[in-house]
Amino acid sequence: VSSDHRILFLMYENQINVFSDFLDELPDSAEPVWILGQCYDVKTEKSNLLSDISSRLWFTYRKKFSPIGGTGPSSDAGWGCMLRCGQMILAQALVCQHLGREWRWHPESKHPAEYHRILNCFLDKKDSCYSIHQMAQMGVGEGKSVGEWYGPNTVAQVLKKLAVFDDWNSLAVYVSMDNTVVIEDIKKQCQKAGPDSRPCAGACGWGEFSGVSSSSPFRPLSHAHSYISPSWRPLLLLVPLRLGINNINPVYIQALKECFKIPQSCGVLGGKPNLAYYFIGLIGEELIYLDPHTTQSALDAEQGSYVDDLGYHCQRSPHRMKITSLDPSVALGFFCKTEEDFDSWCDLVQKEVLKKRNLRMFELVEKHPSHWPPFVPPTKPEVQTTGAEFIESTDKLFESEEEFEILNV
Repeated sequence: VSSDHRILFLMYENQINVFSDFLDELPDSAEPVWILGQCYDVKTEKSNLLSDISSRLWFTYRKKFSPIGGTGPSSDAGWGCMLRCGQMILAQALVCQHLGREWRWHPESKHPAEYHRILNCFLDKKDSCYSIHQMAQMGVGEGKSVGEWYGPNTVAQVLKKLAVFDDWNSLAVYVSMDNTVVIEDIKKQCQKAGPDSRPCAGACGWGEFSGVSSSSPFRPLSHAHSYISPSWRPLLLLVPLRLGINNINPVYIQALKECFKIPQSCGVLGGKPNLAYYFIGLIGEELIYLDPHTTQSALDAEQGSYVDDLGYHCQRSPHRMKITSLDPSVALGFFCKTEEDFDSWCDLVQKEVLKKRNLRMFELVEKHPSHWPPFVPPTKPEVQTTGAEFIESTDKLFESEEEFEILNV
């Protein structure tokens, strides 16, 4: 994209944001609002609803960070929106893991150390494990140049690869293939080995989390060196789909709506062509989303320190768009902290999303398909690396964003 075209694109995005502030006031509707598995009545629970939305971590374009790769871009404005949405869906999983779905953010409140530690994972620095630097450089292994626009499947693959370097969270990121979620493979990936348990490293595996002191405004992290449990690793389940050819096929709309009502809902990556959004809920025939298309300056925070977090929470009225306007390329997200959560998710998906539909959005199967290659859970390479440096191989699951299996109707 030329610099002139990028400037025009940014001007267009800013116009969208200005007008959105006037258009996005929530309607005084009798219809329930669903936000990541929780239901609200707009008329009686509006303040609780808005508190829930503003508590979600909001990642936007940033500028004036250290150049990616040393000589690359120092801003992701105009190209990094899907990467930012990927950060948001992963951050939501980490918040549920450490703080719980019921946790709420308030601007003046003191928040637990886990919260600040989560934020440190996403700072715009090369040493933060889910930074724009790490994601953009890991994307090279998925066939994407730094500065190139990503689709939801590519971001899902990047998150899966980066998660193996994150010792603190020990999160299992499973990305389905060929519209099929394999229960056997997920349970294999989420099982921990007891004899190999080891102390967790510092924030995301890079150094100690040094921001907690006797004068710290938040409570000490109780499990900074807790041992990994020998049972189940928390699961972020990502299901990349193409729900149509040029537009979303109406036969999938009700099933997509049901995904926001499941307690394990972690949102949906998607948007419009070249405009990525993080969808967190719905009201009637409209989706509610967080929009990354705002450019803020990068924070100059030390790794492991208290983070000035006002710019990481969206406090304006939530954005909405007609579900029929959604681009058909999406990635569904679900978080299962325990094996029981996952078993419950399987039951709910079969009952609410799949069995009621003549045309299923995806398949949920017990056993690994015999005609597939053997399933090998992603593991950290033996060589000591921060992740983004480990890009010697360019093997890709998909050659391009367009090579999803088209769901026939």
